[in-house]
Amino acid sequence: MSDMEKLEFNGLKVMIIDDSKTIRKTAETLLKKVGCEVVTAEDGFEALPKINQYHPDIIFIDIMMPRLDGYQTCTLIKHNTAFKKTPVIMLSSKDGLFDRARGRIVGCDQYLTKPFTREELLGAISSHCNH
Repeated sequence: MSDMEKLEFNGLKVMIIDDSKTIRKTAETLLKKVGCEVVTAEDGFEALPKINQYHPDIIFIDIMMPRLDGYQTCTLIKHNTAFKKTPVIMLSSKDGLFDRARGRIVGCDQYLTKPFTREELLGAISSHCNH
């Protein structure tokens, strides 16, 4: 990785919402290596107050979670005037057309299938955050 790429993400606030501790840790480690500040949550219910507090620049949300799932969480984020322009990337272990369509309906900006690669994660941040 070049220094130019590293500078691009310095100080960028990224939120990872996933009920899988492995996914949260993997993404957090990867993102911290490129200079991002990372906030994590286990589900939408835990994430909403943290979004209010930290104002992330981009949010990655798993679809299948307890309490508030990814679709419900994305809807709540996009209906809040303070966060409706915040890019939301859906994470799913299913690569179904229905899931993608439903993601678009609730306002998600992109859809990544798990397991995602480092390049996909950083590519999503690159294309949505003009930092």
